[in-house]
Amino acid sequence: MNDKFLSLLGLARRSGRVSLGHDAVINSIVRSKAKLCVMSKDASERLQKEIKHACTYENKNIPVIVTHYDLTELSSAVGSKAAVISVDDEGFAKALTDKYNK
Repeated sequence: MNDKFLSLLGLARRSGRVSLGHDAVINSIVRSKAKLCVMSKDASERLQKEIKHACTYENKNIPVIVTHYDLTELSSAVGSKAAVISVDDEGFAKALTDKYNK
């Protein structure tokens, strides 16, 4: 894995600062722990719509990145199969956003 975004996402996972999968991400959003949501490019339209809605519901302003990575690439970075990941740490969220936008 040579990509800096994926490497940083893996580091956030190993440090315990992410939630993986639909239920865990929704829980993280509801409890206001999520600072960023990352989705694979092949996540279903229903999943994308639901996560985007949850991230803006009740004046939440959680950024959502639908990446150009597919499910396999994201899953390999975090070591677990997940089409959606929430980053629950402000520092990792900012660094990941900066890396992805470069």
